[in-house]
Amino acid sequence: MKQFGLKKSDKLCSPTAIDKLFSRGVNSNCENTPESTIAFPLRAVWCRNDIRQDGSAVEFLISVPKKRLRHAVDRVKMRRRIREAYRLNRHNYEMPSEKKIDLAFIYISNELKDYQSVEKSVCRILQKIAESEKNPA
Repeated sequence: MKQFGLKKSDKLCSPTAIDKLFSRGVNSNCENTPESTIAFPLRAVWCRNDIRQDGSAVEFLISVPKKRLRHAVDRVKMRRRIREAYRLNRHNYEMPSEKKIDLAFIYISNELKDYQSVEKSVCRILQKIAESEKNPA
């Protein structure tokens, strides 16, 4: 059961890495411009970060804006659902371990969604990332 755990090294915490993930400028750490996709109720933004040498192959963050869900308990509940869906399904998709990927999940719905819809969304996003990293354009 330890294989499904999340460690500190799996979380994207560096403010500079987060800024680079959301910037589209020339000084970006990403090899190419960040890619994004929408799988309702989530939007994902990811890019390769070749400068990072330690940590997990994929580092992620979760954002549930206060503009979307006004109550803190609802935001925490959605963050937990997204984290759990990612934790259980990240091993089902083959990500190249030599490439470091920064990933952000952004919640875009205005209401609470059940776990099944969040899990489907996370799976579609992970599949899209795996395909794009396997076949770079």
